[in-house]
Amino acid sequence: MRLALGTNSYSDLCRAVPEVVERCESADSIHLPLVVVGELRAGFAVGMHGPENERVLQEFLIQPGVEVVLTDEETTFHYGAVYRQLRTQGTPIPTNDMWIAALVLQHGLVLLHRDRHFDHLPQLATIRSS
Repeated sequence: MRLALGTNSYSDLCRAVPEVVERCESADSIHLPLVVVGELRAGFAVGMHGPENERVLQEFLIQPGVEVVLTDEETTFHYGAVYRQLRTQGTPIPTNDMWIAALVLQHGLVLLHRDRHFDHLPQLATIRSS
């Protein structure tokens, strides 16, 4: 399985939450959408352990089988479709999460997350952790 981590799932992995660690260990590859990396670094910038958290992130990113998934022009088409669907349904979600969903859809990934609002996108392959 090609697993994408949401921001909370990355944090849970760093905290060694057993369910998340097991999912990551059984994955064929782990992908961090660029938006997740941005959210993490925003948190590092205002947190008390920014340099240590950045060091841990850098170590994670250089592991074999770990990749940052970048946005490109194709991503914008997925984003537009997600935006239209959520607007039509009347179920808006945060903008960053629409970008995460677009990247997951574009690259055929499975998103590990703890955010209920991804449930509004049934076409998104997800695993919700507790």
